[in-house]
Amino acid sequence: MSSRSTQILEAAARVIARRGVRGLRVEELAAEAGVSTGLIYYHFKDRTGILRHTLEFINDRAERYTNQRDPDAEPLGPREELDEVLLLELQDVPEVRENSTAWGELRASAVFDPILREDLARATLVWVQEVAALLGQVRPMAPAAALAAAAERLTALLEGLSMRWLSGGIGIEHARTLLREAIDVELASLNRP
Repeated sequence: MSSRSTQILEAAARVIARRGVRGLRVEELAAEAGVSTGLIYYHFKDRTGILRHTLEFINDRAERYTNQRDPDAEPLGPREELDEVLLLELQDVPEVRENSTAWGELRASAVFDPILREDLARATLVWVQEVAALLGQVRPMAPAAALAAAAERLTALLEGLSMRWLSGGIGIEHARTLLREAIDVELASLNRP
């Protein structure tokens, strides 16, 4: 992706996080990105293209900050990797706050937008599959359906905890504690026959 496209997508994530999907105006996006509206339409064709690419950008950025590790660090065990990948979604840093807020705004708008709903469903499915794979590394004998169900519950809980934290309903440490406890519960349930 070109640096101009990335610049526009970074601006789109900021605008969506700040104003919501319904508040996204191409003129405001152009001003935020420091480009012309024509350049935005050149790269993304229309508003739907902007939203689709922004969702993809947000997913890619989340994957980077949840999977990026120091190459010289000791490798993590399966359980530590599972915890880290999920808990890194609850960091009080601007990039994570913006990403999580924009994701929540895109999710809320998908209720009314079938195209966005499909894209979000695909992105969510990929996320659930990734978490199920991590759970499977911790509990390799668990049935695939049980791993998928546990991953579905954990990712849904994480989204809810993130929104409560971002909206001031709970503190970040409490959200992280609740998520850790939920991981323990899910792993224990995967031990049962």
